[in-house]
Amino acid sequence: MALRYLARRICASCALPAFFDCSRNRISLRDGFPSLTALRSSGEFFSSAAAQGYCRYLSIGNSILVRQLQSQSATSIETSHEAEIVVSMPNKLLNSLPATKPGEKPRVVVLGSGWAGCRLMKSLDPKIYDVVCISPRNHMVFTPLLASTCVGTLEFRSVAEPVSRIQPALSSSPNSYFFIGRCLNVDKDNHQVHCVAEGDKEKGQTFSVAYDKLVIAAGAEALTFGIRGVKEHAIFLREVSDARDIRKKLLLNLMLSDIPGVSEEEKKRLLHCVVVGGGPTGVEFSGELSDFIKSDVHRMYAHVQGYIHVTLIEANEILSSFDLGLRQYAIRHLTKAGVHLVKGVVKDVQPGKLVLSDDSELPYGLLVWSTGVGPSAFVRSMELQKSPGGRIGVDEWLRVPMVEDVYAVGDCAGYIETTGKSVLPALAQVAERQGKYLAKELNRIGKAGGGHQGTASRAGQGSPFVYRHLGSMATVGRYKALVDLRKSKESKGLSWAGFTSWLIWRSAYLTRVLSWRNRLYVAVNWATTFVFGRDISRI
Repeated sequence: MALRYLARRICASCALPAFFDCSRNRISLRDGFPSLTALRSSGEFFSSAAAQGYCRYLSIGNSILVRQLQSQSATSIETSHEAEIVVSMPNKLLNSLPATKPGEKPRVVVLGSGWAGCRLMKSLDPKIYDVVCISPRNHMVFTPLLASTCVGTLEFRSVAEPVSRIQPALSSSPNSYFFIGRCLNVDKDNHQVHCVAEGDKEKGQTFSVAYDKLVIAAGAEALTFGIRGVKEHAIFLREVSDARDIRKKLLLNLMLSDIPGVSEEEKKRLLHCVVVGGGPTGVEFSGELSDFIKSDVHRMYAHVQGYIHVTLIEANEILSSFDLGLRQYAIRHLTKAGVHLVKGVVKDVQPGKLVLSDDSELPYGLLVWSTGVGPSAFVRSMELQKSPGGRIGVDEWLRVPMVEDVYAVGDCAGYIETTGKSVLPALAQVAERQGKYLAKELNRIGKAGGGHQGTASRAGQGSPFVYRHLGSMATVGRYKALVDLRKSKESKGLSWAGFTSWLIWRSAYLTRVLSWRNRLYVAVNWATTFVFGRDISRI
């Protein structure tokens, strides 16, 4: 099938060496390769000195991007005016990004756009590598501030950073790309990943990308512990889309409770917000929600006072990784703010109600599930050595054992038992530090001539990855937060709680937002919320 493109200049490189036939104002690739025909519009056409060359193309489905037509001689091929380009490609060559050739930059393929993958791409040197990112989303989510977007304290765009801003080469470099899709499997023998395009589930459009170095940063998925009904009825707080769903559901329930004829029992159910999981995410969301209720809902929906409330369910202790004194402070503050703390285990989730292990039932209008993360279905399906807990096993250099040129970072990776190290927690700071380390290591390998597949040994072995915990922070609402600077749960260290900690929490996260653009968004959102209140529009 021929696809037509208008191009002012044909000037990129290509993967299939061939000779061009320049007769009759047209060029074509011989010997069964894809044919490329250029029709002259006016002026000088291709010179005979440029007759020998090669063309690089990229095809994803029916979309073909002609990057460059470059002469192997000193004379480049150009047209002085617009020329119509017709590209026809055989089916066997569609849907693939072929392997790099000698003389080309090696290609690093990154699976995922989370903390680890984006931090790695930010520090990769585009002068050494071409970068290809494959992810179902084209942005990174700044998760520490995601709970604030659920209630309108921040807008959604304030916590989303496009990957093309994190690594500009993805949009500006001729051979670097972002592909929106999910990886299906990794062909370790042929150095390829096979993927399916996101949003094309009916057609199941698949494509393949060859790699010189592969970094698996596919993250993790929310743990449900096999409890029936969780995936169908609960909302997970991990993506911007989750925060948008929570916000829409919350505001919808507020408005539905106003409808004439709604019974008292149904109104209480609609306005009952249940949070399952007492970790930092669950506690921060509960604090934000109680703030929203006291500051904005009671002002804008005066009739719901006495009906709307928040319940936080935790099987053990809330904020179990924090200092004991900080946990006690959080319990007192949340209770004072109106959050009902329940110690129990959920055994069944049904539409409109959940059942606890003691068979007591709890009706809900909004159910948010935040009980930690575990290996995703993609990670579990991979035939790779696994760490305790089911993550992709890595050594001290974040390499996947027994597989050449494959690395894993972030929540999907864990140390194998032979390293003698425990699996690191699924934290943003762990993923970020791993991404930064691996980028530095890959840059070192590339500079030493080990960037292409099978050549990493030329660079020797660098320093292993070492993780040092920097501390933990969490906000509990009403201008209060917790700061725990201990290196581990067993060690001693500084810790604070209260308004000063809240200032530290806000200042720290404002400086960690990736771009100045988003820092400005966050600062302006905080200021407008303080002056005018939260945005309660249901859009």
